[in-house]
Amino acid sequence: MATEIFVNLPTTDLERAKAFYTGLGWRINDNFTDHNAACIIIDEHLYLMILTREFFATFTDKAIADPHTSAQVEVALSRESRAEVDALLEKALASGGTELREAQDYGFMYARDFEDPDGNNFSALWMDPVAAEKGPEAFMAQQGQQEAGA
Repeated sequence: MATEIFVNLPTTDLERAKAFYTGLGWRINDNFTDHNAACIIIDEHLYLMILTREFFATFTDKAIADPHTSAQVEVALSRESRAEVDALLEKALASGGTELREAQDYGFMYARDFEDPDGNNFSALWMDPVAAEKGPEAFMAQQGQQEAGA
């Protein structure tokens, strides 16, 4: 079995959360969804488990933070292009999400941040293939060489 990632997030309204995530174009795995939780399929081997706060509490002895006021994690999702980053943000906004800040454009990386209706943070990002493979410095050096040759 391949390694799979299940990111568990609390919600105060499971039906609203399901509508939000399916509005992003993601699917629900009915085999792992009931009145306490929904398994959201983002991609092969990548899932969100959206749990009612009460059910989430059964998995930990720690207090469950309010994601509207505290950040504990940001789920960052790579996209194939800048256009796909923008498209995911637009879907998030249309489904009840909120944009957290203006787009971040670093040349080698482009990102848009949003939160779901419960306040859980997400980032959609695109990274230039050279920067992804060799690091941002290699991308910047390549850009400098291209500008010098222009």
